[in-house]
Amino acid sequence: MSLFKARDWWFVSAGADEEYDQGCLCVANIDNSSTGLDKVIIGSFHGFLRIYQPEFCKEGSQANNVMLETQFQYPILQLEAGRFVSVNESMHLAVLHPRKLVVYSVGAVTGAVEHGSQYQLNLLYEHNLQRTAYSMTYGPFGSVKGKDFICVQSMDGTVSVFEQESFAFSRFLPGFLLPGPLKYIQRTDSFVTVSSSRQVECYKYQVLAVATDSSTKEESQKISKGKKITMDWTYNLGEQALDIAVVSFVNAPQSVMILGERNLYCLKENGSLRYTKKLDYNASCFLPYTSVNEGTIMTMICTHTKSLLVYEDITLKWAATLEHIPVSIKVGNYQDLKGVVTTLSETGHLNCHYLGTDPSLFVAPATESRELNYPQLDDEMRDLQRAIKEANSKGANVAPKRAESAEVEIVVSVPGNLDNTSVSKYCSTPDTWHASNVQLEEEDSVPSITVKVTLKSKLGLQNVRLSVFSPFPIAVNQDTFTFPIIGDMSNPTQSLVSFFQRGNSVPSSLTAEASVTYTTPSGAPRIAQTQFDLPLQLICKACLPVKTAVHKITIDTNKAPVNLNDLFPDLLGENAGGPGNALGFQFFSGPKVTVLASKTSQRYRLQSDTLEAMWLILKSLIDRLYAYHQSIGAKGFKCSFQGAMPLQEYFDTIDLHYELRMNAERYRELLAQRASQFRAIQRRLLTRFKDKTPAPLQNLDTLLDGTYRQILALAEAIEENRQKLVICSVSLSAATKIITKLIELAHSLNPKECKVLESALSPNVIVDGQQGWEESTDAAVTHLLRTCLAKTAKDQTINPSPLQLPRETTKIKKHITILCDRLSKGGRLEIEGLPEVPEDKPKLHIPARPIHQPKAAAPPVESPRDMGMTPRQEPIPEEMPAPPQDTLYSEKGPLGELPPLAAAPKGSSLPPLTSKLGTGLSAMTSKSTLPDLKNERVEDKSLEGTVPDLDELTAGIDSVLSNGNKEPESVYSMAS
Repeated sequence: MSLFKARDWWFVSAGADEEYDQGCLCVANIDNSSTGLDKVIIGSFHGFLRIYQPEFCKEGSQANNVMLETQFQYPILQLEAGRFVSVNESMHLAVLHPRKLVVYSVGAVTGAVEHGSQYQLNLLYEHNLQRTAYSMTYGPFGSVKGKDFICVQSMDGTVSVFEQESFAFSRFLPGFLLPGPLKYIQRTDSFVTVSSSRQVECYKYQVLAVATDSSTKEESQKISKGKKITMDWTYNLGEQALDIAVVSFVNAPQSVMILGERNLYCLKENGSLRYTKKLDYNASCFLPYTSVNEGTIMTMICTHTKSLLVYEDITLKWAATLEHIPVSIKVGNYQDLKGVVTTLSETGHLNCHYLGTDPSLFVAPATESRELNYPQLDDEMRDLQRAIKEANSKGANVAPKRAESAEVEIVVSVPGNLDNTSVSKYCSTPDTWHASNVQLEEEDSVPSITVKVTLKSKLGLQNVRLSVFSPFPIAVNQDTFTFPIIGDMSNPTQSLVSFFQRGNSVPSSLTAEASVTYTTPSGAPRIAQTQFDLPLQLICKACLPVKTAVHKITIDTNKAPVNLNDLFPDLLGENAGGPGNALGFQFFSGPKVTVLASKTSQRYRLQSDTLEAMWLILKSLIDRLYAYHQSIGAKGFKCSFQGAMPLQEYFDTIDLHYELRMNAERYRELLAQRASQFRAIQRRLLTRFKDKTPAPLQNLDTLLDGTYRQILALAEAIEENRQKLVICSVSLSAATKIITKLIELAHSLNPKECKVLESALSPNVIVDGQQGWEESTDAAVTHLLRTCLAKTAKDQTINPSPLQLPRETTKIKKHITILCDRLSKGGRLEIEGLPEVPEDKPKLHIPARPIHQPKAAAPPVESPRDMGMTPRQEPIPEEMPAPPQDTLYSEKGPLGELPPLAAAPKGSSLPPLTSKLGTGLSAMTSKSTLPDLKNERVEDKSLEGTVPDLDELTAGIDSVLSNGNKEPESVYSMAS
């Protein structure tokens, strides 16, 4: 952005809903006034022609500035002013329509009253065009004196020359595909243009005139063939040209200026390059206008960033900002001011600017002289120092805070019920995992909920963008909304967004986010965000409780048990009317979770066959318990956890995530090796094909085909592995949240300690990124063990591990185990310098339902065995024992039969992978459909015995890769 701004000398907005282009602006003394002042002529694609006589006015155009305004039947493509009439040498106006070329004269008629003169547009002559016109240029073709001829370029590459009132000839330009800018060079009597092949071409006028193939001497526009025209010179531009200008100033060399999409070129008359300037912006138009120093050219370039740049050759001399993006720029001499920059935008904003700055008329007033009261200043200084010292002693944050912007308010309304008709069947997401992938019963469908997002603003804001983010696997029907303008408080802007589940996975969060990006009236970018929770019934439904399960979690409380029907009135379903001590929840992706409430003790149990599926139910249960006791006025309610941490199940999920990451790295290396092998075989085949002496291919074509099939299989394996890595990342996030929540309940961590724990055991698992979850979590946990949880000074000297993909997960599992062990022995997560975190209050609102008041007497505490619960009581070891082989691995891993990874690529730094993967995610046990490359055989029986084995051919490719262009005999001899 420039420091200076182009000053408005005169401006007007021409018409409404009209469009203009590069040739729609002309500046000339079109009425041949004796004052010699220029007038501004503009013509739009809607056929309006307007002539203005600008005068200095800060308020813009006045009524007396409009000389003439008329409307034609056809669009106006281009306007030019020149000596187009044979009887005199006055300036006349040439108007180019798609099928007509018309020349007018602008004359003034003296008025009989005090209103002054009136201007008229008089038709002198016109030419009907046989082809659709694109642009025109004019000049003294053939070196005539005192006359200007017109050359019209059509859309099919035909140039037609009109010698004023008469038609001269038409010619085809060679190799034409699309029209480009066309200009006339007077000194060499030639035309210069940029063809669709992106090269500058120059044609002599005499060559065009004599290149006729007609048997008669009569010329016609209806030509169908012609002689081949020879170019005078060409220059390879390499990009499309926006405009061409011919420089013929006194102090400057004769040059051809070409504005490209990314460069500015200056060519000599013979086509050689004088200089070029690389542009760091997108230019819209340009104008070479004068020569200040000997041998230099001053050029003005307008950009799409509303900037006006002035260059002397390739040196930037001035920069100023504009109000609009110009499509055409001219320089005119108007009343009281010469050299005014005139610009026209695409929407009809016509501005006359001058560069520089306006002088400031402000004069600073003289300051009042007064004597300083030094004792009073000393007292004020002591008070300020005392306030600063007190603030520092209390640990207050004295940094200035930015006031929260109230320019945009986001209000999200989440209904209590789901949609009657789900919108998931009508929405198609770009992801391959859409709603139809969710395995449901035939009578059920994927539910959806429609949320209303309201934007309120007291200011008028333009181009406001609303973005909605939902956690995987929850999708939205539309995630981006754009509003041209908001700001009516009586009628706020509203948008309806529908959420539904799309993937066969259990989500780890139900928190969605809405963000609004906008620009303030002062031009400052702003963003406003808000978060909201989606209902639990969006991803699960009620089912019958399950008696047995693999994973169990027991939550202890200090209050009497609550009827589960009162806690989950919106998810009763088949359990409605039951005793309320057992509820079942089934996720739409398959897993079931059962919640049990003890009749006598103050405990609740969650059990499921999948660990990560219990997170959302556990969180909802705890939030609803706090909200329930708060609604009945009970104080001091608290939840705790006294069982053993499910670390072994958590470590299984970490192992599976690590295996998938290792598979991704191995597949990438293997794909890079196969791609290098493929290119090497192509080089050998190309050498054989180019050889003058034919030689046998020695089965290189078979090796090429096999390598190609391996590349395709590896690409499919990478995509399949990534999809399973996304699902595993969500499961790891949910399992991490379970562990951190149980640690918080078990050791009564305060909000500040919970924040430290969540920053170390982060639930944010990133799929695409150079830094993975294992290395970052290991570094964070190690830092806690070295600082606030360190036992001795020796622990504080441990060097942190580098942030790179580890070779195994033993260290991170050991560190997590030590973290839990030291917290159980009384360690606290207290780090100095962290601000106080306010305690989170439950935000969940339980739907209205009759509440069963608990009994006055507290029930006796029941042992876990009375409930049928058998919590694990084993102590956590200091060293992490190796898991049993039969429990961690199964014969067929969740990835299925992917291409074999037993043999590591040559030069790989990755450890060898086992073909067995850890158990864990039930949703990832589907068998892969990828082919086994080692089992591929020749289908054609006639070739059996003649085509070698693909593995044998691949065995010798290392020598091909290492020897480069030398043909190794071992490959061919082995193949033969």
